[in-house]
Amino acid sequence: MRCLFISDLHLEKERPDITRAFLHCLQTRAQGADALYILGDFFEVWLGDDNPDPLADQVSDALRQLSQTGVAIYLMHGNRDFLIGRDFCRRSGCTLLKDPTLLELNGERVLLMHGDSLCTDDTDYMRMRRWLRNPLSLFILRNLPLKTRHRIGRKLRNESQQRTRYKALDITDVNHGEVLRVMREHRVTTLIHGHTHRPAVHPLEIDGRPVQRIVLGDWDRDGWVLEVDEDGYRLESFGLG
Repeated sequence: MRCLFISDLHLEKERPDITRAFLHCLQTRAQGADALYILGDFFEVWLGDDNPDPLADQVSDALRQLSQTGVAIYLMHGNRDFLIGRDFCRRSGCTLLKDPTLLELNGERVLLMHGDSLCTDDTDYMRMRRWLRNPLSLFILRNLPLKTRHRIGRKLRNESQQRTRYKALDITDVNHGEVLRVMREHRVTTLIHGHTHRPAVHPLEIDGRPVQRIVLGDWDRDGWVLEVDEDGYRLESFGLG
């Protein structure tokens, strides 16, 4: 069993170096893996499966080629690409995961999340997240004219950058109590998530037993991959050049 976990690539045409690094990862490290898990913010922005985008086509073609070799590919929504739908998944050979998703690795219960729902101290963001993830809001957004979605996407992106710039770091990070609550609720020994762009392995304790929270890194100056096999968990970075 060998599984790879990545998140927060924020793929966009303005960063071809990240796209090249990701495609290289698919052609090398992902080969022969049992599964590849992409835990959100795969794209910097996703306006809908009907939005013509050469980058999306290139990425979906590469994913489909990997899936045809027998590697299972799983994709979870992030806060930037929550409009990814069934059509993109069908074209790319991906299976869309709910957030959170429970699975078993090496005989352990493991919880997968994007991670934004853990940032409960950021009340403004949590309020916006509840609205954006409401099924009615999603239906309305998906059925708006593409030009309108482009305008809303730019607005949300600019507002997000402004909010993050002026907020304290502890507000935009996960809430420790929420982490413990979620892990206890799902009875897991490992939580894997992204979103915060603060890659690390955090040893924790719940009810006297050791557990861990693994934070995936964002692909910016470096790429980040968590590899899990019979030997355990390895969170590793590599240059994008």
